[in-house]
Amino acid sequence: MAQPPYDPYGYGQQDPYGQHYSQPPAVQHHYYGGGPPVVPRNNGMAVASMVLGIIGFVTCGVVIFSVGAVIFGHVAQSQIKRTGEGGHGMAVAGLILGYFFAVLGLIYWIVVVGIYGAAIWSLNQEPTTY
Repeated sequence: MAQPPYDPYGYGQQDPYGQHYSQPPAVQHHYYGGGPPVVPRNNGMAVASMVLGIIGFVTCGVVIFSVGAVIFGHVAQSQIKRTGEGGHGMAVAGLILGYFFAVLGLIYWIVVVGIYGAAIWSLNQEPTTY
C-alpha cells in the first residue's frame, strides 16, 4: 500500500478542481436611507447668544452683552422649535450666562451708584457743632 505524501499542516488532500469559490457577503449598513445620517445645522442666533454670554463673562458683566445674549437666546429657542435646527444647548448656555451676568452687572451698578450717592450726600451735609 502506498503512503500518502507528507502534510505538515494537517490540511489533508484537497481536490484542486472540486473547490467552489464564493463571494464574501455584502457589507450590511445599519442605517436606513441613502447615506450617512444628516446632522442639523446650528442656529445662528444660538451661536450669537452663546458668544455674547461668553463675552459678558469675560468683561465681568457688561450689561449690554448680557442683555444681547438673553434676547438672542430667546429668539434662537423659538426658531429652533419652529424649524428643527440644532443649537438648543448653545441657546440655553447663552441664556444662563446672559441672565446671570445681567443680574450681577445690575447689582454692581446699583452698589456703585449707591456708594457714589452716599459720598456726595455726606459731602453736602452741613457740619454740626456742639
